[in-house]
Amino acid sequence: MLRDDLTQAVLAREDVARYLRSDRGGADGRERVFAYLEELRTTQRYPFYRALKHPLYPILRKIERHDENIQVVAAATRAGRVIYASNHRSHTDYLVEPLVLDDSGVRPPIIAAGINLFGGPLGLIHKHVTGAIPIRRNTKDPAYLITLKAYVAELLRSHDLLFYLEGGRSYSGELKAPKTGLLHAALQSGLGGLTIVPMAISYDLVLEDHILARQRIKRAQRPFTRELAEMVRYAVGYRSRAFVTFGRPIPLDGWDSEARRDVLELGRLTRTSIGKLVKVLPTAVVSAAMRPSIARKDLESRCDAIIETLRAVGANLGVNNGRQAVEEAAELLETRGIIVAERGRFRVRDRNVLRYYARTIDHLMASGSSRTH
Repeated sequence: MLRDDLTQAVLAREDVARYLRSDRGGADGRERVFAYLEELRTTQRYPFYRALKHPLYPILRKIERHDENIQVVAAATRAGRVIYASNHRSHTDYLVEPLVLDDSGVRPPIIAAGINLFGGPLGLIHKHVTGAIPIRRNTKDPAYLITLKAYVAELLRSHDLLFYLEGGRSYSGELKAPKTGLLHAALQSGLGGLTIVPMAISYDLVLEDHILARQRIKRAQRPFTRELAEMVRYAVGYRSRAFVTFGRPIPLDGWDSEARRDVLELGRLTRTSIGKLVKVLPTAVVSAAMRPSIARKDLESRCDAIIETLRAVGANLGVNNGRQAVEEAAELLETRGIIVAERGRFRVRDRNVLRYYARTIDHLMASGSSRTH
């Protein structure tokens, strides 16, 4: 029998109690609710996190962390409970973003992570150290959906939460439409003073770029152990910067959890905020400007045009001009096997991965990167 205070609070919530009393509930429904509660239960022992020899540490140390506007977070956490809503680029997001917060002495949030990450040693760390909760992203079981939302609503009374607005990682590179389930759960918590802090993560190079770009669309959930093996393979020679940018908090007071229009509008507003925070790095600009074969001067000129377009819409630029973009991105993309330089010209070597990076700024480009290829 589950007896902890959080579990009892979840069972006492009206939506859960109503479900258990209904014909849909019954004995089988009650068993499922209890099973899901056991699955969701987590313990955060964050002081142990850095001390552990994390399974992904050999990869993590190859990523140089940078933060922007971290002072926003310090103020928001002093004022009340915070929900961090982020885009989702890589499995390394789960490690980089909490460590950026920890680097600045910000209290650690609970992380909503895909259930595929909870197998083996990494799953034990998530469950008993970092305090992550496993999310079944595509289930239609009403017992699960009701239990998850109630659990998150109660969890927010004692913890901050970090979740990925797109759900899973973007396999195409583009910023995906928002998933509103956890936003709805936050609104249902009824906590006063709760805020969403939009945040965006950008990499010069995404560790799984070849894996994601090859699929473009996620077709099936693969075991994380298999994905980890592929990540280790692509980590040979891998180095990247990661920029985590925080935006102005969005207060949740005044949004109606019972109004579907409010929930959808909150999702759109949060996605727009995240999109504007995405750090535009040289690899994305060069990828969007590339042609199948192009002279260096022409590539720099096309990069200049893209940068001016992005500057006009207030993008978070990490590059100032076309020459800088090519100088900083060409070697990275060539080492990664995405382009090749030959006698003053650049030629595309892996079109799928190139387009993956180009699409990371599609939401900022009125014309879309598809017209540059």
